[in-house]
Formats: sequence, structure tokens, C-alpha cells
Amino acid sequence: MTSWTGYLRSDGSKGIRDWILVVHTVECARFVAEKIASGEENVCCIGYDPCNDNDYAIRLLLALSRHPNAGGALFVGLGCEYTQPRRLAEVTEASGRPADWFFIQDTGGTLTAVAEGKRRLAALKERVEKNRKPVSMGWQDLSVGCECGGSDATSGLAGNPLAGRFFDRLVDRGGTAVFEEMAELVGLLPELLRRAETPEAAEEIRAAYDNMVRYCTSVRQYSISPGNFAGGLSTIEEKSCGAYAKSGSRPIRGVIRVSERPSGKGLWLMDSLPDPYFMQFGYSNPHDTEGLMDLLSAGCQVLFFVTGRGSPVGAPLAPVVKITGNSGTFLKMEEDMDFDAGPILSGETGFDEAALELESLVERICRGDRSKSEILGHREYAIGCKFQDTGRPRRC
Repeated sequence: MTSWTGYLRSDGSKGIRDWILVVHTVECARFVAEKIASGEENVCCIGYDPCNDNDYAIRLLLALSRHPNAGGALFVGLGCEYTQPRRLAEVTEASGRPADWFFIQDTGGTLTAVAEGKRRLAALKERVEKNRKPVSMGWQDLSVGCECGGSDATSGLAGNPLAGRFFDRLVDRGGTAVFEEMAELVGLLPELLRRAETPEAAEEIRAAYDNMVRYCTSVRQYSISPGNFAGGLSTIEEKSCGAYAKSGSRPIRGVIRVSERPSGKGLWLMDSLPDPYFMQFGYSNPHDTEGLMDLLSAGCQVLFFVTGRGSPVGAPLAPVVKITGNSGTFLKMEEDMDFDAGPILSGETGFDEAALELESLVERICRGDRSKSEILGHREYAIGCKFQDTGRPRRC
């Protein structure tokens, strides 16, 4: 039985990495936070830019600080923002992870604050090391999220179907798979409902789909770009069929929202679109980086990014495995791309053989090999303002 060494967390989840986060709670603290994290092994910086109070952003920050791949967190605030680093640290600490915080205004200027942050980070590293609990883990402990972006015609023909084939194998082994992009499921409601595992799941899917139609109508835009047209896609419906292929063929257990973890194993659909709100703020993900952050917030330890036209981006906390169905893109951007699914289209290999190769790559990454984005140090992140209602009963 396949297994590797991971890190056990107090909530029972297991991580394949043991990162420490340095989190700035407002743009004004970003520079200091980034300097604190700079040059530190297994430390990455994320944060929230606005000074306002946004429940969606708070939930996302907390989800990331309690991610299976996170061993601890240091929160850095300016001192006059709404987002409070002390409270974030308290909730993170309550999850069994070491955490600390401070305000720049209480500490001094830039250099003094960076030095104080480095001191606190060194102490936090010692606590994380003492708290580390190596444990055996396998496919049944793994959650993989999949995003597609920079799509072309090969994405729907090879890249996304390959990810879907991997998802089927992962779910069959007791693992968890999460796919998203509600705004790229246009016209597919009957197919989604057909795959709903329960009547409750069908109700969630229908509600998410109706909200997608409302949202796209209100902003007068669907999720298709000039690059998609240049890559051979003609309509949002055609793009949606290709995007849907990454879900594989297993039953959909239900819908989760940003910062909600699946309540059980299996295949889940993530809805990241904003709900109706009188201020009408919050947008669909403006770029692929935010979509990757959404999947991270669901606790995915590994992320797939399927891109026909190519992309260099990565993510904090989790390895990003970039898959392309376009062999030309792979050759042109081989320093960034991890897996070439193009041979499926040329007839050199089949989906089952390619899925086994992809599975082998993921296993090596879980054992400690780094994806291309990890090697290059890509840790792009984006946390924006949005409104998503969590008042109605949902799986948490």
C-alpha cells in the first residue's frame, strides 16, 4: 500500500509540508512582513491588503493559518486596522499550531519591527519543531484541488480530462478531490444534477448554479477571455464543457464555499462566487491565483493547475502541479510546466497510462520532491473582499 511521511495536526488532518506563515493584516504592514519572511527556509508570506472588516477575508486567513500544510503562523499588523492579528493568532493557537503576533506601531519603525519579527519567528520555529508529529499518510489522507486557467482547445481535450481521470482514481482510493469555477459550468446544470450523490447535494448544486447565472447576468460578463478565443475556444459553453472535464466521473457529494473544508471523502464542487448583497461588492475570481487560494482554503495539500496556454504561477503552502494538454506550450515553458498531457492528443499514450504517470509525479511530490513552482519560489497569493453568506446550514 502506498504511503509516505506527513505531519499530523490536532484536527486529525495530515500535511505533506510544514510551512510557517507570516501574515500581514493590512497593506501597510506588507513590507515589514515580507522582510521578516525573506531568506527564511519553509516560511512564506501572505496577507490581506484593505483596512476594512471583511468576514470572507478573515475566514480565508484563518483557513490558511490552519491548513494541513501549515505548522504555525506569525501575524503582523500595523496597529490601526480592523483585522486584528491578536485574534487571528488566538484562533490559530487554539487549533494546536504555535502562533504569535505584534503591531508595528507598538514596536518601532521598519528596521526595528523587522528585527522584532525575526526574533519572534525564530522562537516560533523552535515551537513548531517541538510540535512536529511525523506520521504515515497515503492517498486516503490526500486532498487535491484543481483549477484551470489560460485555457485553449487542448485543455478540454487532454489537460482537464487527465486531471479528471486522476480524480477518479483518488476518490476510489478514499481520497478527496475538489474542483471549482462555477462560472465555467454554463449550460451543464442537468449533467451536474445527474451526478449529485444525494438530493441534498442536488439542491446545493442547483442553488449554486442559479446564483452563478444571477451573478454573471448582473456583471454582464461570463468567464471567457481573449486568450481563450486565441487558443481555439469559441463560446463560454464550449469552454465550460472543457472545464467540467476536470471533475472526472464520480458522484458529486455536495457544494462547499471558500474556507469550508469537505465534510467527508470524495468529490466536491467549490462555489467561490459572491452572493447578492446591497453594496454589490465582490467579484468572481479576477485571476487564477485567487482560484488557487480558494482551493487552498478547503485544505487541499496539492493543487493542480491545468493551462493550455501556459502560466508560471504557484501558491503558498502547497505545491502546484501545472498540467498542459499542449505539447508546444510544454516545450516553450518547460521550466514552469510539470506535466505534458499532449501525447494523449498525438496518440502516443492513452488517458490511463498518462494518469499513472501523473499519479507517480504526485506521489514523488508528497514524498518531498518539489514541483516546478516550488523550485522557482513562486508563492503568488490574492485575498480580496467578497460577500458569501454562511448563515444557511452548510457543511463546515
